Amino acid sequence: MSSTTTKIEPLGAVRERVLASLRQEIIAGSLRPGDRLVERELAERFGVSRVPVREAIRALVAEGFVHFETPRRTVVRRLTPHDVQELFELREALEVYAAGLAAARATPEDLAQVQELLDLAAAATEAGDAEVITDVNSRLHDRIVAMARNSLLTEALEPVAGRLRWMTRRNEEWPQLLVEHRELYEAIASGDPDRARAHALAHVRTNYRSTVRHLFGETETRD
Repeated sequence: MSSTTTKIEPLGAVRERVLASLRQEIIAGSLRPGDRLVERELAERFGVSRVPVREAIRALVAEGFVHFETPRRTVVRRLTPHDVQELFELREALEVYAAGLAAARATPEDLAQVQELLDLAAAATEAGDAEVITDVNSRLHDRIVAMARNSLLTEALEPVAGRLRWMTRRNEEWPQLLVEHRELYEAIASGDPDRARAHALAHVRTNYRSTVRHLFGETETRD
């Protein structure tokens, strides 16, 4: 006589699985601005109870992906030019500083990892694979911040990382992004913090203008 045991997935793990899936659908554009998130429908789709879905939606609200139009209606946020401006101002303050620290602190192993990411980005750009390009470019920026070896800096950027990825996913000027990332890598690899900061600043500002243009069909809006 044999018996089988069913492994029960912890509630926290279910919530994280649903959260990760919904976040990725928003970033990729499967869930579009204005689309409604209905607990009952999502619970049925994921084959889970409504509790982890409710918790995942609350996490998405905290991350800035969705908002409550009414107490009973939750929708994917429509990004505004001001949203983009605020996030890129944060990038300008923190990522530029991180690039300078990375130039001073990067090890050969760090630089080799960035070079590997650039190779992946080049292959994805050649193939026109938007999903891989977005993922690799995000990992590249994360790697540069990690190279700064400042845990508080990393923690400061973590809450907005998903929203930045969501915005920059709309920027499809991939060959230009690859050029800019290679130049930024070379500046960091040179060991010159001033050069690294200058390239990082130029990159963030160029990316800001491109993102605004692709999202709103507008030119730069910053004061």
